[in-house]
Amino acid sequence: MKKEIHPEYVECKVSCACGNTFVTKSNKNELRVDICSSCHPFFTGSEKIVDAAGRVEKFKKKYAMQ
Repeated sequence: MKKEIHPEYVECKVSCACGNTFVTKSNKNELRVDICSSCHPFFTGSEKIVDAAGRVEKFKKKYAMQ
């Protein structure tokens, strides 16, 4: 690696809109994010699954394909 061309790698405080904070490493001192693993639906288990079978049945009924 070439010397003196890379940004400084420092500890970074990450703040989420939900109030969660944690420390990681980055080239910035502070980051603010809208969503994190504490409030994202995938990680919290509140994810909604769309039923694709219902859509297919509705399409077939609409165009009389049954």
